[in-house]
Amino acid sequence: MHDSHLIVILDDDTGVLKRTERTLKFYNFNNIKITDNVDELWEILKTEKVFVLILDLLMPKVDGFTVLEKMVTEYPSVFVIVSTAVDEIDTAVRCMQTGAFDYVPKTAESARLIASINHAIQIESLISDNRALKDTLLSKNEIDPEIFGYIITQDPVMLKIFQYILNVSKTDKAILVNGESGTGKELIAQAIHKASGRKGELVTVNIAGLDDTLFSDTLFGHKKGAYSGAGTDRAGLIEKATGGTLFLDEIGDLSMQSQVKLLRLVEQKKYYPLGSDAQKATDALIVTATHKDLKAAVLNGTYRADLYYRLEAHNIVLPPLRERKGDIPYLVKHFVMRACKNFNKKITRIPQEVYTLLNNYSFPGNIRELEGIISDAVSRLEGQVLTLDSIAAKIRNNTVPLIQNHTLDDIFSSLEMLPTIEEAEEALIAEALRRYNNNQGLAAQVLGLSRSALNRRVNKT
Repeated sequence: MHDSHLIVILDDDTGVLKRTERTLKFYNFNNIKITDNVDELWEILKTEKVFVLILDLLMPKVDGFTVLEKMVTEYPSVFVIVSTAVDEIDTAVRCMQTGAFDYVPKTAESARLIASINHAIQIESLISDNRALKDTLLSKNEIDPEIFGYIITQDPVMLKIFQYILNVSKTDKAILVNGESGTGKELIAQAIHKASGRKGELVTVNIAGLDDTLFSDTLFGHKKGAYSGAGTDRAGLIEKATGGTLFLDEIGDLSMQSQVKLLRLVEQKKYYPLGSDAQKATDALIVTATHKDLKAAVLNGTYRADLYYRLEAHNIVLPPLRERKGDIPYLVKHFVMRACKNFNKKITRIPQEVYTLLNNYSFPGNIRELEGIISDAVSRLEGQVLTLDSIAAKIRNNTVPLIQNHTLDDIFSSLEMLPTIEEAEEALIAEALRRYNNNQGLAAQVLGLSRSALNRRVNKT
């Protein structure tokens, strides 16, 4: 067990080396090398793949911090666990700031060191999963990970979207990205820009809340004296996007006046800065995004049809997370790893019940909501196992307003005859158990009951 993970121990105390080696072997870590010589460490690193270095700070012939700094700079893939007799907060903080993976005083119980190594294995597993996912995208779909590798997915619809992006990215026509809030429209815009091969910048403008004057000034710039306070000429963001991509987010919020100006830009690739009668031209690729139904807006007269049909020359529709639930395990692991780093937490296990719970949730906020749920759960964590408690509580808080304002009202108002309390309770419990594969603990979490209370209701006659 664990024989694929080489652990090197560097310490000037032979007794400590032997004791630590025995401890690791007791916990089935058998691929171990011990040394009291830093030069021997460098030789090992040249020829073998080291997983963990357990490093003593206080050695007579070498400064442990110097070794740590070199490890972080030259061997960043090695997890360095500092183990020293000095149990001081300042020393621990300095080690972590320098780049150590963990700080374990020699006076601590051996379980602390083992937990740290297991945490490193968990982190490596998460990194490997992400790397394997990127390799899968590349090998099976001939998709460049430099363009799409940061988008975590194995969903067939998403992979088809990737291929479509590669096909249309060289266009000079506008590209419209549709999708609910939180589905990753800005990431798709970044992918389009990278796939286009354009040398200029990706410039993002959020249209939401911009009136016509602010929209025109932000996008097209102004001449000195164009309005009160315009003391100098200022180039707009469309000029900044020269040779690159202009990404207009929340394009559905554009006023009618601004729609006319954008139509000219999309149609002719020309524009006027505020206060100027000199026309300028742009070669920027124009990518827009919205969560709104622009077709419906055209039909009700709030959106120009001519602008809509030019914006959607190429159209990408992103699926919501509830339609790509096969990606949830990959996204959860990715967000857990990120949250662990942000909060300096250690998670050694994600129970299957967590995935079952998340798979039965509709995610109205999509991937952004999932990231928030995981981040909040990790921030509250006291142990090393991602528990259901904080995740279930967060989902309940997100869901209850929707239930109160819409769903239950619709359900009950549609019934000709209301069920009794007992009938409603039995139906609710049966549905919870069905959704969560008869897992009473998980069903109880969702229903807001203790497991024993649910068990009594299930077994009552």
